[in-house]
Amino acid sequence: MCIYLCSFNGQRHTWRLKSTSAERALQYQPGHKIHGFTVKEVVAVPDLFLTAVKLTHDKTGAQYLHAARDDSNNLFSVQFRTTPMDSTGVPHILEHTVLCGSEKYPCRDPFFKMLNRSLSTFMNAFTASDYTMYPFSTQNGKDFQNLLSVYLDAVFFPCLREQDFWQEGWRLENENPTDPNSPLVFKGVVFNEMKGAFSDNERLYAQHLQNKLYPDHTYSVVSGGEPLAIPDLTWEQLKQFHATHYHPSNARFFTYGDLPLEQHLKQIEEEALSKFERINPNTEVPSQSHWSSPREDHVTCSPDALAPDPARQNTLCVSYLLGDITDTFEGFTLSLLSSLMISGPNSPFYKALIEPKIGTDFSSVVGYDGSTKEASFSIGLQGMAEEDIERVKQIISQTIDDIIENGFEEERIEALLHKIEIQMKHQSTNFGLSLASYIASSWNHDGDPVQLLQISDSVAKFRQSLAENPRFLQDKVKHYFKENTHRLTLSMSPDEAYLEKQAKAEEEKLQKKIQALSDSDRKEIYEKGLELLTAQSKTQDASCLPALKVSDIEPTIPITPVHISAAGGVPVQYCEQPTNGLVYFRAMCSLNTLPEDLRLYVPLFCSVITRMGCGGLDYRQQAQQMELRTGGMSVSTQVIPDSTQLDMYEQGILLFSSCLERNLPHMFQLWSDIFNSPHFDDEERLRVLVMMSAQELANGISYSGHMYAMTRAGRHLTPAGDLQETFNGMEQVKFMKRIAEMPDLSQVIRTLPRIKKHLLNPDNMRCAVNTTPQKLSDTAAQLESFIRDVAENRKERKPVRSDITEIAFPPQELNFQPCQMKTFFQMPFPVNFVSESIRTVPFSHEDYGPQLSTDIIFRTVHPTRH
Repeated sequence: MCIYLCSFNGQRHTWRLKSTSAERALQYQPGHKIHGFTVKEVVAVPDLFLTAVKLTHDKTGAQYLHAARDDSNNLFSVQFRTTPMDSTGVPHILEHTVLCGSEKYPCRDPFFKMLNRSLSTFMNAFTASDYTMYPFSTQNGKDFQNLLSVYLDAVFFPCLREQDFWQEGWRLENENPTDPNSPLVFKGVVFNEMKGAFSDNERLYAQHLQNKLYPDHTYSVVSGGEPLAIPDLTWEQLKQFHATHYHPSNARFFTYGDLPLEQHLKQIEEEALSKFERINPNTEVPSQSHWSSPREDHVTCSPDALAPDPARQNTLCVSYLLGDITDTFEGFTLSLLSSLMISGPNSPFYKALIEPKIGTDFSSVVGYDGSTKEASFSIGLQGMAEEDIERVKQIISQTIDDIIENGFEEERIEALLHKIEIQMKHQSTNFGLSLASYIASSWNHDGDPVQLLQISDSVAKFRQSLAENPRFLQDKVKHYFKENTHRLTLSMSPDEAYLEKQAKAEEEKLQKKIQALSDSDRKEIYEKGLELLTAQSKTQDASCLPALKVSDIEPTIPITPVHISAAGGVPVQYCEQPTNGLVYFRAMCSLNTLPEDLRLYVPLFCSVITRMGCGGLDYRQQAQQMELRTGGMSVSTQVIPDSTQLDMYEQGILLFSSCLERNLPHMFQLWSDIFNSPHFDDEERLRVLVMMSAQELANGISYSGHMYAMTRAGRHLTPAGDLQETFNGMEQVKFMKRIAEMPDLSQVIRTLPRIKKHLLNPDNMRCAVNTTPQKLSDTAAQLESFIRDVAENRKERKPVRSDITEIAFPPQELNFQPCQMKTFFQMPFPVNFVSESIRTVPFSHEDYGPQLSTDIIFRTVHPTRH
């Protein structure tokens, strides 16, 4: 945990170094040679309480960045610039196959097998449009070495067996592998994964938009793989792509945390880099040539059976090519400008596009996107009628003219800069992973990652630019939007025959492959299918993998001291932490007195309660105050299964917010107004929020189908599972579709205050506060004042026993009987999501640990393959 002290006064920062990690890193000097690396730059970054050390590997040219920070959750990441020139999905399939065993660790699925041999806090791999990244994090030093060894061997010395390519990429195989007479079909993990991705209309639209906005090079293809192009990839091509792209000369290493840098460098040099010579990987992405005139295009998708309005399923978006992302300040300015243009109800595009209810929400791609070499900005609508397309184009053009003429209110600019200040101060458990992701794209194109970390420099430069030229932002809008000829207007509409056409194209591709087969080819396919089935069913020997010993693990867990108190009769947990001047507030409000018929409305209540106005503020003013005074205010459903009994749980809503210490009274005043006088009567505003929520839920099904299947499967096993389905499952999706279809929302408007009386009630509440020791008494006084302000809500409900933390469900559910239930939802996707749930034992049961280990072993030895 960070123990820096930082004060923020305008642009002045002072920090007192108490961090051994950052202090030790400052001793490195440019030119120092360490284990085959040369130090290039050492920079203290007080904003983020770290020291950045930039190095280059002498022999191969590999780039390295170390962020020394007092954080025990150490992270490693290696990324390669992967720039495919076709849509066979070679970088994606390669990401999968390198994780199927390596020279030193030849067992299948070493990553999965490490799950129960490691104390990792994160392990994964990502394929982006132009890079592939392999990150992990852990708090244990020995575990870091073990995982680093597995990761280095996986990426630099993978087995890349042909059988792994069949399994992970694509293969022809009998539908029933044990029956040679069953028809031949395409199979493969990535092949099926991408069929799933292409059945998600949001992702399909985003893919088309990028391919068409950048038609000249790697961004014109599908790096993840286009299902009909994947079967064109050969095993030889996969191995060749690995040889040229997964090379240290094309690699960027990032480490973060409090472990010593020298140890990392020594291990990376000895286990990997010393075995390579420098090459020219030739993976640079050239700049996209600019169009002399704007372009328009159209694509189709499958209809969405769960769309809020089946007659309005068109999407339209205008996308603009911007500048190179390696220009850090320009990127910062354009990102900030994008937020001013589209974020929240006070932004011009929200007012112009969302509030007239022409569509259900912004298009799936919206705002600034800095994930490609040259950034882009997109603005548009989804869930709109075809006849509104021309109108939306005109509104976008007119809104840009209005921004150029009127600019932005100073208060909105200050609110955004305040948000950046909070983001810099916020301590998160996965801070290292956030940094790795934040710097990845720019660094991938040889931008300066250290410059990206120096956020306050960009803020200061931004303020100075605005002071020198009050029209600074308007000039940017004029240059990048009004006068930009490299812009694409892309529309998408549903086609009833879309899935049929896709299936037909796949069948034609399949038949073409099959017709080229001889009888001996078919026999070989059958035999290889049996071999793969045997290999997948065989118990793998994981003894080659490193594992932690008991002696490698600290015998005690550090205890976080908390102080239990009360404020106005409400239980409060206080925790003193070095929060860098932030105060974190949480409150749990029980659902126990809520009538059964109101339960389905609770997620909607949570979604709108902080977004419709309160007290003397309308919803726009409320949004502005929340941005100016807090780090965000949210309300969400909470279902907590009891740790000792499967049929008990706690149900409630969780209130969460944070703010700078100076804004504490303002934050609690906002909560007081939400408790005492929330606005529910603006039907137009409610309809906007309902449509956005219903659209978001409908869009999420193909992306999170596995989660919906799991939630549904658990519904009939425990009462907590039943409630989770009500709040977060298909039941909630269907409910929100019904609400969105209502021509009159007055019944909903009458329901919301009823829910509020039960939930926003201090008698049913407990709180938790994290703050610095210096601010504890002030925070306690402010909380006491807040509880006093909202106490009038108490008399509206009969008291409940708030001292019980694990509460049995309401009496009408005491007869809950677990039962077996099979459910099938027919969806318009070419992919199935299947889940089976088993009622087992609660968390504190003696069999829980062994059962968890068995589950991990089961999942690693028998992974689901298609």
